[in-house]
Amino acid sequence: MSFQYKNVLVTGATSGLGLALAEKMIEVGCFVIAVARREDRLKALAEKHGADKVAAEPFDMTNLDGMPAWVEKMTKTYPKLDSIVLNAGIQRSIKFTQPSSISLPLVNQEIITNYTSPLTMSILFLPHLQSLSPAPASIILVSSGLAFVPMPRCASYCATKAAIHSLAWTMRYQLSADEGSKHVKVVEIIPPAVKTELHTQQEDLSAKGIGQIGISIEEFMEDAWTGLTEGKEEIPVGKFVKDRAENEAERGRKKIMLGMIETLKAQGMDP
Repeated sequence: MSFQYKNVLVTGATSGLGLALAEKMIEVGCFVIAVARREDRLKALAEKHGADKVAAEPFDMTNLDGMPAWVEKMTKTYPKLDSIVLNAGIQRSIKFTQPSSISLPLVNQEIITNYTSPLTMSILFLPHLQSLSPAPASIILVSSGLAFVPMPRCASYCATKAAIHSLAWTMRYQLSADEGSKHVKVVEIIPPAVKTELHTQQEDLSAKGIGQIGISIEEFMEDAWTGLTEGKEEIPVGKFVKDRAENEAERGRKKIMLGMIETLKAQGMDP
């Protein structure tokens, strides 16, 4: 199989996983709408690949008030847009033992960037993606292996990724069960720690010389791209994450969810 989407919007497209995914999609012939805050990096990406392959669209994912107008602009400017990759994310450390050291504005920024923004963007882009029926469309969410087993140091980050994992399950069920929406696939890429700026930008890690942790970008792309081209809806990356995504506890959770849905339907309730 091959990657079936041709016009893809990627958030966080100028570094790390977002850049790797964007450049791979460009390589296989997709037109990529690259979204990020840093205009200099967007310009460099556009100049590298050319205007016929990539469009640079600067936007701050925390700007929730401006998002409705921006999404409307995107769908009007790029009417063939058939997939959105919601990748932008930040990770910060929290020390509950030192509550006075916790910046609540930074905590809220992390929650908005990692969860509220992808949720809001999914809702705002859905009418456009639904209108493409019966042609395939997709919402591709990037979560984390920390959605399964949280790391105490980055408590808020883990909580947001667990929320994205749960959101993928529920949004996927709703859309797949609706005749006018089932062409919109909800895909979740679940990476382990990867050597990107997500870690090197954290002062507490860099000061200890351990900012470069995890697998390489190349290793990430091997699993992620295989899953995307095979049309998988849940794509765990690397052995650590695969073991947790496919273990008995996770399978049990899915079974319980489906059982709960059937119980509610049997009682005449909307699950």
